[in-house]
Amino acid sequence: MGSEKDSQSSKGEESIDAQVWELVQKDKRPWWKKANLRLLYLLFFPTCIGVEMTSGFDSSMMNGLQSVNTFDTFFHSPRSTLLGLMSSMYSLGAIVSLPFVVMVSDGLGRRSAILLGSVIMILGAGLQAGAKNFAMFVIARLIIGFGIPFAIVAASSLLGELSHPKERAILGSLFNSCYFVGAIVAAGVTLGTFNMSTDWGWRIPSLLQVVPSLLQITFVYFLPESPRWLISKGRGEEAKKILTKYHAEGDETSELVKLEYIQISKTIQLEQETAKIGWMEIFRTHGMRMRFLIGSFLGLVTQWSGNGLISYFLARILDNVGITDNRTKNLINLANTCWGLLNATAFALTVSRFKRRPIYLACTISILLIFTGWTIASARYSITNNQASSRAVIAFIFLYSPAYNIAYNALSYTYLVELFPYHTRAKGITVFQFFGRMAGFFNQFVNPIGIENAGWKFYISYVVWIAFQIVFVYFLFPETAHKSLEELAFLYEKDELVKQRQRITDELRRENDHEHMEMEKTA
Repeated sequence: MGSEKDSQSSKGEESIDAQVWELVQKDKRPWWKKANLRLLYLLFFPTCIGVEMTSGFDSSMMNGLQSVNTFDTFFHSPRSTLLGLMSSMYSLGAIVSLPFVVMVSDGLGRRSAILLGSVIMILGAGLQAGAKNFAMFVIARLIIGFGIPFAIVAASSLLGELSHPKERAILGSLFNSCYFVGAIVAAGVTLGTFNMSTDWGWRIPSLLQVVPSLLQITFVYFLPESPRWLISKGRGEEAKKILTKYHAEGDETSELVKLEYIQISKTIQLEQETAKIGWMEIFRTHGMRMRFLIGSFLGLVTQWSGNGLISYFLARILDNVGITDNRTKNLINLANTCWGLLNATAFALTVSRFKRRPIYLACTISILLIFTGWTIASARYSITNNQASSRAVIAFIFLYSPAYNIAYNALSYTYLVELFPYHTRAKGITVFQFFGRMAGFFNQFVNPIGIENAGWKFYISYVVWIAFQIVFVYFLFPETAHKSLEELAFLYEKDELVKQRQRITDELRRENDHEHMEMEKTA
């Protein structure tokens, strides 16, 4: 009897976060042997993880279409400003929609936001495929861009909020790797249609952009809602049933589910008591300002690290190093996207196990070295027309992929979900999207002009910016690895607030333990 009391006492002294983490670590049964969790993760692929297929398809399609003869003829050989306008409308549409994204995701729920975004994107892709002129094509791309943030913000939030704690980081990392699935499909399609003598050479790829959104609309009805969203709306019993079904395979006596429910509900309660949800209030505290600074920075660097050059204007880059054959351009585009999928998936399955800051530092340092080499090789080709320099540029383009993907692809959404507490998570990812889309719009508009007018000298601006990224990451990125979302909710906040949360959760846990002991005595 004494040993049981000692055990309960020891348990009472242990934090609820530590208890949750201990139970997660003790669970050695893999997810694929759990029927409900296996079904949930399979549903994630067409509904949440698959959202980024649209972004990958879009960038690779626009890359490939520049090497499709009928596209070039129909739109009167768009270059420089006109090509930049065609590409950048996707990002501009996303920027326009962002003020509404949080209202839908936090107000109507994560699933409703995914559904709304998918419907809008299907409308845009249909108009894009049926475009009669330049203006209609540009407006269609604006509509597709308008829809994508609804799906991205909601899907990335839902992945983090619904996944089992053991697989949360890996699933968040896989979110961005699906970008390459869409990119490969688009690259393969444009490779197959680039020699068509009719307008279907560019209309077929444009129409196929509806496929990811059709998958999301079809399967989202089978996906459960975020337990954290349900708890925030006073629907705790529904949330508990979802946690029980997917985190404990229906075991209503699961200690993990009981602790998770306490952890989530009390953390959300305390967040709502200590923070007003309005946009301006979010910037009032030092902790939230730091979060939004890092979220904004990530939005910029995931677009302003040279990746936009490869994603949208590979054909023009290859022109500048003497590769002008359309088939060769499309083959390089396809090969690079396949290589991207391989290394991005490998990183998604592994890097989330490591600390975040060292991975981000490895990413930024690698990108700087590779981009510097790329710039030098491009300069050498411009001066000497040396074929070895041309081949070196292609090699650096392929080396760039793993350097970028190790963190900016594999960790960005995982890191954002960990960085922002529940009540500002949708807003935080929206800010990331806003700065990313602003950077993307600027890049997609300016890059073709810079490539056309400045050639390799244009790349020097990227080298300077990437060097700054290393300094920013080193001094300002916090470590978030191996902690629960609730434990990270007060990452920057004062110790008193953390202790207050701990007292609330511990009191509720002790009440739960007491009820459990009474039930055992009665039995």
